[in-house]
Amino acid sequence: MRKDSYSNVAVAASLAPAVQAATAKGATVNTSGFGTALLVVNTGEIAGSGDYSLKIQESDTTTDGDFANVAADDLIGVLPATLEASKVYRQAYIGKKRYLRAVITKAGGTSIAAGAVFVLGTPALAPVA
Repeated sequence: MRKDSYSNVAVAASLAPAVQAATAKGATVNTSGFGTALLVVNTGEIAGSGDYSLKIQESDTTTDGDFANVAADDLIGVLPATLEASKVYRQAYIGKKRYLRAVITKAGGTSIAAGAVFVLGTPALAPVA
């Protein structure tokens, strides 16, 4: 088997790139079949002194109410308390829950352009389709 990143990772969108004007829960990402998960967040313009933060949430089910913020011990890297314009951030998940999602939270301001994807690695079966 080749050891290239194309064949050995999958990418799943949680927050589609968009102008976020309120708190938004990202789509659920199923990590089954993968040993690692890395959140990648890309921001664009911030309007009206926007104050937005982002967290990873985890769950054993896809039920909205079962999701909770991931404990610091299950993360590698730190996301800032307030996202800045035109930046890329990353944070790794090392917990054991099956489902993940990104949640962007508005604390103030008008809007932020942002998107978030999970890069899933160390697949049980490779190459990844």
